[in-house]
Amino acid sequence: MKVGMVAATMKKLTIPILVITLGVAWLLSTLDVLHAVNWVWVLGLGVSGALILAVGGVTRSTFVFGPFLIICSLFSIARQSGRISANVEMPTLVIIFGLLSLLAAILPIREPSTKP
Repeated sequence: MKVGMVAATMKKLTIPILVITLGVAWLLSTLDVLHAVNWVWVLGLGVSGALILAVGGVTRSTFVFGPFLIICSLFSIARQSGRISANVEMPTLVIIFGLLSLLAAILPIREPSTKP
């Protein structure tokens, strides 16, 4: 399958995936699974990061933003469940963003294509 076809397929799947994610988040909240966690927010961050990678492919920018949103969702679960404080979460996320940006700058990752 060609890269363009994969990207087109992923774009078609974006809305259904987001709807499914919203339903899962709603169900987790209703069932009181980790009752202190806002699942809509957490899953929204994680799925957004995954979709950035799936739809955009791996480029310098998607390499940073996709994984960063996924990591943010994991840290959000940890903070909301009382495992870490916001005082630890925020500076750690800044460090992770910097590390991802550094890796994107030094690794041989393709540049995003510019379409007219």
